[in-house]
Amino acid sequence: MRRVVVTGLGTINSLGLDLESSFEAIINAKCGIERISNFDASKHSVQIAGEVKGFDPKTIMDAKEVKKADRFIQLGIKAAQEAMADSGVKESEFYELERFGISAGSGIGGLVTIERNSIVLETKGPRRISPFFIPSSLANMLGGFISIEHNLKGPNLASVTACAAGTHAISEACKTIILDGADAMLAVGAETAICGIGVGGFAAMKALSTRNDDPQSASRPFDMDRDGFVMGEGAGALVLEEYESAKKRGAKIYGEIVGFGESGDANHITTPAPEGEGGYRAMKAALRMAGDIKIDYINAHGTSTKYNDMYETMAIKKIFGKESAPLVSSIKGQVGHCLGAAGAIEAVVCLKSMEVGVLAPTINYDTPDPDCDLDYIPNEAREVKTDVIMSNSFGFGGTNGVLIFKRV
Repeated sequence: MRRVVVTGLGTINSLGLDLESSFEAIINAKCGIERISNFDASKHSVQIAGEVKGFDPKTIMDAKEVKKADRFIQLGIKAAQEAMADSGVKESEFYELERFGISAGSGIGGLVTIERNSIVLETKGPRRISPFFIPSSLANMLGGFISIEHNLKGPNLASVTACAAGTHAISEACKTIILDGADAMLAVGAETAICGIGVGGFAAMKALSTRNDDPQSASRPFDMDRDGFVMGEGAGALVLEEYESAKKRGAKIYGEIVGFGESGDANHITTPAPEGEGGYRAMKAALRMAGDIKIDYINAHGTSTKYNDMYETMAIKKIFGKESAPLVSSIKGQVGHCLGAAGAIEAVVCLKSMEVGVLAPTINYDTPDPDCDLDYIPNEAREVKTDVIMSNSFGFGGTNGVLIFKRV
């Protein structure tokens, strides 16, 4: 079976406009969650989110093109540019363009553009709808824009699987290389749903934290006093290559993807299956593919919601046992829950953690929950050398994705 390695990383999120700045903030236990500034949230029950701040899309694309691309595409382009530069791959210099593809993931796509044009329709009529509305808001246009910029003519794939979309984008890219459909793939996950309809919709479900007066402490994965997740936005990008080709060109290798697992809960449209049974099967599938391997650390889905955190903990203990369970943490207390981008951003952080030997903390962990009784690396990063890392993503609709990275 063809081996797949990661040779380039990029991210943009509420803690930084690139990998280095955001990773430094993460390991220093910083939090990017503040009161919402993207729109007037004064009439909303939830007024906090993890917004990307200080980003000017005109710095990464032509000003004329900016209005053609929803914000989620703009953030995806930024992360992809960083990952491609980091990998050292320059279009056809090392690969035939037909053998270099893209796999993109987004849970919702251009919700900001959809909201804006819906308002135009109601207030100004159908003739005033932007001609860029449809191509700007389609979820697969994330891959479309990026493939055009980098002239990638291999497979152009899109995963639209809620909060597992970023992880599924990576596993789909990995499958494509394993099956010899490409020699290299750019995997990107991006999301920007922090708008009136996005925040209002999740708030109507009672899924979000309402700690409006204390945004820095609102997202608190695994903590007894958690009261919901906090929305975040951003993008993560990874360059995946066939191992022998990457080695031949002298690429820096962050890690190898040795396992991935997918499952469906078939239980409820928003609530995880009891005892995390769906996530458990996805983790087991990833471990089965990886073979006899010891997991050093798990990047948890860890949303800061009652059932996700409890059931994910139960699934981990069912697989590994409480006493021998790996270290676990969630960065969603710091950057918020970036929905379809979460898995890609977290995969980037996992691989960077493996490189430097520091694991991200779970911040705002103040009151232990008896149902969440593992070592979640509370509040402070931990220096630990890791050789194998698992990353979990679970989405609405009962769609689950798990990745396992190994040091090469």
